[in-house]
Amino acid sequence: MNGTDIAHFKKESGSPIYLLRGKMVLPEGLAQDGLLAWTEGKIIYAGSPEGLPASIRDQAVSVSVPAGGVIVPGFIDIHVHGGYGEDFMDASQEVLDKITSFHSTQGTTAMLATSMTAPKDRLDQVLAEVDRYRSKPMPYAQLEGVHLEGPFFSPKWPGAQNPEHIVLPNVSWLAEWEKEYPGLIRQVTLAPEREGALEVIAWLRQQRITAALGHTDATYEEVERAVEAGLHHAVHTYNAMTPLHHRNPGAAGAVLSDPRISAEVIADGIHVHPAAISILAQLKQSADQLVLITDAMSAAGLEDGEYKIGDLPVIVKEGVARLKDGGALAGSTLTMIRGFRYLVQDVGMSLNAASRAASLTPARLLGIDHRTGSLVAGKQADIVLLNAELEIEGVWVKGKRGKHSPITRT
Repeated sequence: MNGTDIAHFKKESGSPIYLLRGKMVLPEGLAQDGLLAWTEGKIIYAGSPEGLPASIRDQAVSVSVPAGGVIVPGFIDIHVHGGYGEDFMDASQEVLDKITSFHSTQGTTAMLATSMTAPKDRLDQVLAEVDRYRSKPMPYAQLEGVHLEGPFFSPKWPGAQNPEHIVLPNVSWLAEWEKEYPGLIRQVTLAPEREGALEVIAWLRQQRITAALGHTDATYEEVERAVEAGLHHAVHTYNAMTPLHHRNPGAAGAVLSDPRISAEVIADGIHVHPAAISILAQLKQSADQLVLITDAMSAAGLEDGEYKIGDLPVIVKEGVARLKDGGALAGSTLTMIRGFRYLVQDVGMSLNAASRAASLTPARLLGIDHRTGSLVAGKQADIVLLNAELEIEGVWVKGKRGKHSPITRT
């Protein structure tokens, strides 16, 4: 619904209209005094308060906004392994409810269930469970599909993935899964230098599935060849890839320099220095190619202790997750709201730029920006209300307000 037909809006049912008024991130920028109206799960107005017809205002219920509060679109996390004690590799109705419920309290309104490198039969099970879960209305953060992180990696860069399960890229597995679960797989992360990778990347491009580089020993030139084949995204930039050197740019150099590659970043102050995030943001945000992710594992939202990521044991100390054997970083305990706050308060990004990295850019990457990712009339009412300290005051998924956060770590 746009500004020309808002005056003709008629409420057809008993569903209430809700209003939020305050500082608001809109696609065109930050509005110091914006007004958002929604009903029946859809936004019906987003703009200046003067533009809302009195007939709608008179029917509406105003939601309290704290002084200095900010209204932003719901966050979209395309790279998350679990949370609140659960892992997507153990997918079931209960596990998926628990993960999506927890992350929705942290501002996430949509996400991709991200797998680990594992045997094919284990991945079969994850895909079947997520597909089953998506076949019914989802009560919390919406699972938009699956991100297969592996098993097509470089054995030299396994990170927190079990190297025993790494295999060469092959189209047959992917084609089988796509036939069985059409449209379920939305992103595949692989090492583009491996035998068979370019064929897989070309196939992914034909299926409109994001081909992403990660856990890779690729040279700059190998990444560029993969981009020509259809690769256009990089997972957790800087981490688990060949680094930038002035005479050997590596995979990181290709990601930084090639405008065809969008780039994820884990903004927790542990995986990437804020100066390195700032460099990445300056190169990518103007083209809407920066994507905030959590890479969160099962310990997100819980206390320090012993956990697992996939089938590998992890120790979390002071919020930092590391493999018990070897000490490599093992995902994170990050949440989207903490990452968003870090981009603004520690990296120095504007509210508008951080919001795009957390919402609109991942929505565009998934091809769902026509229905979510920004506060625009006609889109889903996926909304996050923050106070002046950028802490969550409320989260709405498709217009339904979630419960208070159960998180214990701040």
